[in-house]
Amino acid sequence: MYIYHPWFSRLISITEHMPKKPSNLIYGLEDKPPLLITIILGFQHSCLFFVLMTLPIIIIRKLGNSITPEEAQSYLSMTMIAGGITVVLQSIRRFGLGSGYFCPALCGPAYMDATLTAAAVGGLPLVFGMTLLSGAIESLFSKVMNKLRFLFPTEVTGLIVSMVGLSLLPVSLAYFFGHQQQAAGSYAFISVGFITLAVMVGLNVWSKGNMKLFCTLIGVIVGYVASILTGIIPPDDLHRVAAARFIHFPVISHIRWSFDFTMIVPFVIASICSTFKTVGDIVTCQKINDSEWKRADMKTLSSGIFADGLGGVIPGLIGGFGLSTSSSNVGLSMATGATSRVISLAMGGILIFMAFFPKLSEVMIIMPAPIMGAALIFAVSFIILAGFQIMISRMMNARRIFVIGISLTFGLCVYLIPGAYSGVHPWLKPVFSSALSVTTIMALVLNMIFRIGVAAKVKLELNPAAFSSADIFDFMERQGGNWAARPDVIRNAAGAMNETMETIISNNLSSSNVVMLVGFDEFNLDVDISYPGKPIEFPDRKPSRQEMIEDDDATARLSGYMIRKYVDGLKTEQKGVQTNVKFHFIH
Repeated sequence: MYIYHPWFSRLISITEHMPKKPSNLIYGLEDKPPLLITIILGFQHSCLFFVLMTLPIIIIRKLGNSITPEEAQSYLSMTMIAGGITVVLQSIRRFGLGSGYFCPALCGPAYMDATLTAAAVGGLPLVFGMTLLSGAIESLFSKVMNKLRFLFPTEVTGLIVSMVGLSLLPVSLAYFFGHQQQAAGSYAFISVGFITLAVMVGLNVWSKGNMKLFCTLIGVIVGYVASILTGIIPPDDLHRVAAARFIHFPVISHIRWSFDFTMIVPFVIASICSTFKTVGDIVTCQKINDSEWKRADMKTLSSGIFADGLGGVIPGLIGGFGLSTSSSNVGLSMATGATSRVISLAMGGILIFMAFFPKLSEVMIIMPAPIMGAALIFAVSFIILAGFQIMISRMMNARRIFVIGISLTFGLCVYLIPGAYSGVHPWLKPVFSSALSVTTIMALVLNMIFRIGVAAKVKLELNPAAFSSADIFDFMERQGGNWAARPDVIRNAAGAMNETMETIISNNLSSSNVVMLVGFDEFNLDVDISYPGKPIEFPDRKPSRQEMIEDDDATARLSGYMIRKYVDGLKTEQKGVQTNVKFHFIH
């Protein structure tokens, strides 16, 4: 008797999943906000872009008199243009380019140490050449991501997402309390930080509509006003704004490329760190845009990493700083409930526009540290929690707990015990200076080690005469933890298996041992039940009350009907006296 062929459900499980818009999003991925709202949202995200524009400014100061003011301004302008192009490319999902999500790129901290070294060794030509090479390496690496799914089970991707947020906390708090300034910890700095954060949080929690959408931008504006009133914005910064040109066309005559073999390792490490961060950012985008999210979509992830690699290729070609996906912007999208890919067009256009108007961009570049810190803290709060939610969406056992706990502990050592990894080789210091990269590498290694001894298929043999429901539920609980399976799928499988066993016993279908073979992969859970005896009926209609009274077999049919409610697909067949029942569950 064939009721539902499991291969049909298997085909369904591997087809492309259509995201379902969560109820907390005001403008979801495919929505198109009104033009004015889109522009304001794009400008709000552009504010976060300028938080890390301090990185190319540090490079300019490192180069000193070796570059002209025109070249310095062009370096900043080209970085903004590259950022504008990259955010649009990331939102595309065609021909293997882009994740299809609104996932902007900022100046990548992963590139900082390598870029400083390259600037000291060979100036801007070496910076451009090695940034280009690093981006190309990441883009090439993206093409093998689909084959590396086993490295990124759900609990590992959840850990990476959380660490993306946690790794931003040191710089966020340093900015918030003004530790980047001489007046660190002053009442003025702390007051501006708390006022800015309070406005952002208050509007997000207690307001609706546009006030909630623009809570970060309103908070930034209030922060600027408070900074001016308290004197946090120094006169020199105001003079820089006044002295900046209204219009500036970037010069390209100085753009040249050079390469240095000794610089390959630092830049390869930078691209690896950037890749890990992008994994966390895009997985976060996947989760916040789909209320039925179950696992990382490796195809989307691969395309997103390819676009992130272009965040190194494009600035390398046109003369800017290396870019990487922005966790703070992803967190801001989550906080405001606006994740529409259309916002990428507005943000990209604004960044490119401001690249030609230095006076406008200078206003953003002088953003006081407490405002930066408040905006980052506001955004990363959502990212950290999203990572925790991803991790706890799977069943845990000792193996999985150690993967997460040990990796997190040694990753946080970067911040908790400064100098803990000071003895590593200089080439590896960029990896061990980042809590995100240390945690990710350790999680990948431990996951590979703890996979040893975990079988993809396990057998449970049950004696009807000595059966207890705990035999099945304890067995499936244990295996669910080993596989890091979704709790609801394991519960459904255990329920179907238990109901089947109860039906066999109560209806005297078999007195011999019942063998249950359970197989699992990330997409499917299959249960093959075999016993000598009569088959179970699995009707698609519930027996009527009259049938229950008059027909002795109606009780068995009721059990079969209930079992069908647990499974996504089933098949029964009988060969001689042997009955085989196959249950399929989409994971």
